[in-house]
Amino acid sequence: MKLIARLRPIQTCTALREIIGPLQSRSFQPDFVPRDPNVKPIRYKYPAAYDPYGPRPPPSDKIVQLAERIASLAPEERRQIGPLLREILRHPTLKPISVEGMDLGAMGGAGGGPAKAEEKKVEKTAFDVKLEKFDAAAKIKVIKEVRSFTSLGLKEAKDLVEKVPAILKQGVTKEEANEIIEKIKAVGGVAVME
Repeated sequence: MKLIARLRPIQTCTALREIIGPLQSRSFQPDFVPRDPNVKPIRYKYPAAYDPYGPRPPPSDKIVQLAERIASLAPEERRQIGPLLREILRHPTLKPISVEGMDLGAMGGAGGGPAKAEEKKVEKTAFDVKLEKFDAAAKIKVIKEVRSFTSLGLKEAKDLVEKVPAILKQGVTKEEANEIIEKIKAVGGVAVME
């Protein structure tokens, strides 16, 4: 019984195939016809300039006369036409774009480069402490003092002190720089603030 049930679907598929034909149909592919090698391709004529709105009609005589009258005006009178038309037609006036605060760099312009007259002198907030010289007898004390306010080891601090003049600390406040200078002076060295 089970064998017959298995054969029935196969028999129905075979019967269907006979009725509708093969399952692989090429009806979606058009037949390929090779192009004649002797036929030249079609050349389309394109307009010299593309106008998306199509050809425009020529201006009317009234417009041509008006354009001729405007062209015959003096330059001073021609300059007055634009603002008057803007006012009559109620067009918004174009405001200039402010470039204040923008760095235009090489582009130049009104705001290009640093402002000269209005730029205030900016007070320096970060200083460097530079060791200028020290007494030979106080070399060990200077090395110990340098190690106290830097995170250098003994060898690095010794190398730094020996290559005088050398910058001991960079980017410190004025108060901190003055404290370091006083400490170096107390042990026999001379330091300056830059």
